[in-house]
Amino acid sequence: MPQVRLIGAEGEQLGIVEIGEALKRAQEADLDLVEVAPGSKPPVTRLLDYSKYKYEQEQKQKQARKHQQQTNIREIKLRPKIAANDYNTKKGHVERFLRHHDKVKVTIMFRGREQAHPERGRALLQKLYEDLGGIATIESQPLQEGRNMSMLLAPSKEATRHEGGDAAEAPPGTAAEATPADAAEAAPADEAASSDAPADSAA
Repeated sequence: MPQVRLIGAEGEQLGIVEIGEALKRAQEADLDLVEVAPGSKPPVTRLLDYSKYKYEQEQKQKQARKHQQQTNIREIKLRPKIAANDYNTKKGHVERFLRHHDKVKVTIMFRGREQAHPERGRALLQKLYEDLGGIATIESQPLQEGRNMSMLLAPSKEATRHEGGDAAEAPPGTAAEATPADAAEAAPADEAASSDAPADSAA
């Protein structure tokens, strides 16, 4: 008679038993005998309430999908010669988005002769990353596409640990160039940037 490795309802190892014995134990405990690792030799089975197990698995998948849907990608746009006060304002927006578990796409916009110096854009992106003080991780390294250079930042464990704590806030009346990358996942209006925000002035 075929044999299986049997795991009890509490996760305890019951050893290798014949399939008939495993079915008998399941009936005595008023539980189901579920094969959890059919590819193993011998196959691994477990005593459990299958309907309850299936419900718990569906709830876990539902929560995972919900978490994925809550992840927004914001965009902050900078100029290579951005003024110090504008830079600090934009950095504050990036901090706030990261602490709210959003990813941030930081884009450097080159104009005219600025395109001949992509290293300035990379240096600015690196400075921003370092100035964030460990609350960000670089998910995508700086990549230049045409007149723009972009880097994708994701919140680090440090950012989520201090969620809503000391995140920098933008000064009253200051418009931010931040928009969700996916309109279907747009965040509340008070966090979104004005679509007609003025361009950064060159230093």
